[in-house]
Amino acid sequence: SLGAMSRTNDGPGSGDSTTDERVGTSFDEALDAATEPPRASGNNVRRIALSVAGAMVLMFGVLVVVTGRADDPKESASSPLVGADAPPLAAESMDGGTVDLRDYRGSWVLVNFFATWCVPCQIEHPELITFAEDHAAAGDAYVISVAFNDQPEDLRAFFAERGGDWPVAVGDTSQIALDYGVVKLPESYLVAPSGVVVAKVAGGVRAADIERLIADATAGDQDG
Repeated sequence: SLGAMSRTNDGPGSGDSTTDERVGTSFDEALDAATEPPRASGNNVRRIALSVAGAMVLMFGVLVVVTGRADDPKESASSPLVGADAPPLAAESMDGGTVDLRDYRGSWVLVNFFATWCVPCQIEHPELITFAEDHAAAGDAYVISVAFNDQPEDLRAFFAERGGDWPVAVGDTSQIALDYGVVKLPESYLVAPSGVVVAKVAGGVRAADIERLIADATAGDQDG
């Protein structure tokens, strides 16, 4: 102990400097020994490595579910909804009213699932503005956003800062997301004037891509 080491230097001829030096050296050595990480056995090392790898895989899987890549949209991504009637979408809106997909029957609707904290959603937002503004005069296509796990004040600040003037479904929208089969954000569904889902876009949208999807679906209807 430090007390025992001090007593060994209390004899005649011992100076304070010798005591301080020996005590200091012993304390440093003790500190090194106490803070040195224990050596793991081969089995422990393997277990630790597997645990870390498993945690990394789990974290990556969660990120894949939560956010998509804004620079790699998947047009007409696989979805059992394509070709079927769009699931009901009725909820409180950000402006305090209500939004109901049924009120837009007869027009194209891009149902966009997003969150203010989702970076790819932030990146795609100007494209949604372009699409909405390009159809504002004709009134033939609209955007409805469905906010996921967001706060009203954050949503209002998001649109005030970035622009955009379309209905935003708020509150508990988890059932709507489940009905549409949303697996990551952002994710969008193009609904035809008939109420049928004609395409799913996984990842950030581009206005030009949505216009092409509308044109293709319209041409298909005419051919049919």
